[in-house]
Amino acid sequence: MLLKKGIPLGYIFGKIKYELLAVVVYTLVINVLYYQYNFKEMAIPLAVPMVLGTVLSLLLAFRSNQAYDRWWEARTVWGAIVNDSRSLVRQLLSLMDGAEENEETRHFKAQFVKRQIAWTYALGQSLRKKDPLRGLDRLLSRRELNYLSKFDNIPSGLLQMHSRDLKYALRQEWINPYQQVELDRTLTRLCDAMGKCERIKGTVFPATYSLYTHFAVIFFIVLLPFALIDSLGIMEVPLVAAISASFLLIEKMAVNLQDPFENKPTDTPMTAIARKIERDLLQLLDDDKANIDPEHVEIIPQEEGSYYIL
Repeated sequence: MLLKKGIPLGYIFGKIKYELLAVVVYTLVINVLYYQYNFKEMAIPLAVPMVLGTVLSLLLAFRSNQAYDRWWEARTVWGAIVNDSRSLVRQLLSLMDGAEENEETRHFKAQFVKRQIAWTYALGQSLRKKDPLRGLDRLLSRRELNYLSKFDNIPSGLLQMHSRDLKYALRQEWINPYQQVELDRTLTRLCDAMGKCERIKGTVFPATYSLYTHFAVIFFIVLLPFALIDSLGIMEVPLVAAISASFLLIEKMAVNLQDPFENKPTDTPMTAIARKIERDLLQLLDDDKANIDPEHVEIIPQEEGSYYIL
């Protein structure tokens, strides 16, 4: 996730420490050849790297904008997931108010809410190419975990279980057909958000564009010492290093932002968002139980009480 403040300089320059070391050594070699061995012919006009630097700045600005657009789209999708997760649970709890309140309906609600929480964690883990079921045993029963094991796409399997639970609730007359349709629309929006995340994850940034931009940065850095050596002397070493660091950091920033689901510090903070969803949904569930049970009796899901049809 992105940090608001206090980013260590070691982290920033650690991304380009080897490139920066190579630039310093390269510039020192050029400086020694020019002043110690009198290779005066190597100096070039300053206008040459200036023109290239102007073009390169436009290329890096365009690439950075494109990379940030991908990151922002991913964050927008996860914002919609937060809203739809809350809406789904709120709708379920409110629409089932008319159903007879007993152990079965309370278990049904608790199981549904915990499964939606599990879906958010599973989606984040799958986008980062990690085990989607890791840590979900605290939210799902053994029977649910066994059912999910046959799915290649675990989040899709969880949504399928949601859908089957809604069919069961309809047959039990806990909700009516119109309410089921409304709940199913929310599930569809969650499925659409999952597809958008998978599209961003599966669509790679054009490799040729990245490669050409990187070559342009390297060529600019190679030319820069020859343009500054005649007027700055040894002071060109820190100046070339500073200018090179600026271009290299902008390029690295674009590389990091273009893939928002790669488990890097610049990622979309999916785990933090999932924790926020978990907190909000459990509070909605607790409030629903408080309305019908003043003593706040905790409902423990039963192993055999699964409401989807296998």
